[in-house]
This record gives sequence, structure tokens and C-alpha cells, in this order.
Amino acid sequence: MSFLSIRNAYSQLFPPKPFFTEKEIPTQQGRIFIITGGNSGIGFELCKILYGTGATIYMTSRSKGRAIAAIKTIVEARPAPKTPGQLKFLELDLNDLESVKRAAATFGQQESRLHVLWNNAGTGANMVDPGSKTAQGFEAMVGMHCIATLLFTKLLLAQLQATAGLETPGSTRVVWTSSFLAEGGSPPNGVDFKSLAEGTKDRIRNYAVSKAGTWMLCREWAQRYGGDGIVSVVQNPGNLKAGSYAGTPAITMFLISPLLHEARFGAYTGLYAGLSSDISLENNGAYIIPWGRIREDKDCPRKDILKAMLPLEEGGLGYSAKLWQWCEEQWKQYL
Repeated sequence: MSFLSIRNAYSQLFPPKPFFTEKEIPTQQGRIFIITGGNSGIGFELCKILYGTGATIYMTSRSKGRAIAAIKTIVEARPAPKTPGQLKFLELDLNDLESVKRAAATFGQQESRLHVLWNNAGTGANMVDPGSKTAQGFEAMVGMHCIATLLFTKLLLAQLQATAGLETPGSTRVVWTSSFLAEGGSPPNGVDFKSLAEGTKDRIRNYAVSKAGTWMLCREWAQRYGGDGIVSVVQNPGNLKAGSYAGTPAITMFLISPLLHEARFGAYTGLYAGLSSDISLENNGAYIIPWGRIREDKDCPRKDILKAMLPLEEGGLGYSAKLWQWCEEQWKQYL
């Protein structure tokens, strides 16, 4: 392992204290947010923070019951915030592209603007067995984290563009969620297109590929829509006591527990990614590490992934654009 790899791992596993928290957020009244997977874990903590800013927050969840219970917990918490916002349930199941379409259409019927979309929802590496498929038959990890998430984001493009045209450039954002395993567990160049649709027998690898793919889609979105004033960033929320470790063997959890942090720290990473003025159109496509820091590409040990995301010198498609087109091909028959 190189010195750069060790330094990169240490920086993300043992981050400094967060400096962009609920205390640093100005009022968000009049702004509209979507947080996917907002009823638990990181998403729930982010909803709690943003509720106190006066914003309108759409909490997506597969379960209406769990979402309503989560909303009630936030709204009825005491002491009440001085500027409470609004929390609304939006049904979304990334396992099913039909649900993705319905969710985007439902949101579009209620709102013409969208200031920040946090693509937080997903599943942990140990929660899906190898061979598991989405409703449309895609490998579960790539199906949820890449195909469905890109489709949902693309279907909200009109609201994002309308908002970006009226707001401060760079304040309209899409935040994608990757993982340290995108670097630590993915194959050369991040993804292997030969096994992308079916996956492999190694669920950790499948997860890592889906998260490397998320990173690529973030960069491609920045290239395509940065000119519209939309910022696209990707985050590694951090090593957290959240749902992503469900299904992990007990002995493994015993060993890694000292490295895990409370979910609210992951929310601080997302908060920084979505609202910090450190991020602008000038650093569109940035990679955010715990608990809210921009990692420069020079500090990333996976130079193969960084190179793969660039357009080919002879004018061909790099991996980011190729993955984007591949995702479009997968969902085309369902639109």
C-alpha cells in the first residue's frame, strides 16, 4: 500500500471535527429539498437538521408508515426550532423504476423548483445477497445506486434547471453518495462493463462498483449541467453506525465498531456538500470526505479511476459518459 493510500484512508477514517454544522447554516426558508432515504440513518439526521432551517423537505422512503413516524419524531421533538420548516413524505423505491417515475411525477405535481437533491438512499454491501435483482432484473447494487438514482435525478432536471436560473450560481445542487469502498474494493478503472448488468458472486465488489459508478455519474452530471448553474458533488459520508452495516457478521462488527461514528456526523458531510459556500461551479464535481472537506484529485490514490472518468484522447467516451449512456439504455424501455 502506498503512502498516498495510507494517508487517504487515515484522513477519511479519522477525520477532524466537523466545522460546518447546524450552527453555521443560515435560514433556508423558501428553499425546497429532497432527501432520499430520509426516514433513517444519515438521511434522518439530515432531515432533523434541515427542519430547523425553515426549508420544505421531501423525505423519500419505500415505507409510508416509517416515513410518517420519522416525520412525527422530528416535528414533535422539543425544544422546537425557532424557524420550523415543512417535512413531506414522498414514496420512492429505488428497486423499481416504476416507483422512481411515480415519485418524480408526484414531486413535479407539487413543486416547480428544487434547490438541493441529496441522493442518500441506498443499501449496504451486506444487505443484498449475490444474484439479487431489482424489479426490472438489474443487479441490485448497480440497479439502485446507478440506474435508478440517475433516472430519478434526470426526471427532476426541469425543476433543478428552473431553480438554477433564478438562484445564485452554484447554490442549486445534486449530492451523490459514494463510499470509501469505491476506492478500496472496485476493479481497475472502477467498473467492469462486462459484469455490470449481472454483477459478480462477490457482493462487496458489486457494492464497490456501484459506488464507483455513482462517483462517475456525479462527474458526468457536472460536465453536462454545470453550464446550467447546477453543481454536482459526490460524498463519502464516513464510517458510521447506520443501516449500511446491517447484515455484517458479529465478529466483524466487533472489530470495526471502534471506527464507527454516530450517523449525525454523516449528516454533517452531506450538509457541507449541499450548502457550504466552499463549493461552487469552479470546483463542480468535487469529492467530499468526512465531515465536510473537499478532497483534491491529487490526494486520491485511485489514479486509474480518475483517468477513466476523462474523455478519451481520440474523442471517444470515457467511463463516466459510457456509464451514463449504459444506464439510459437500461431504463429506456421502461419510460
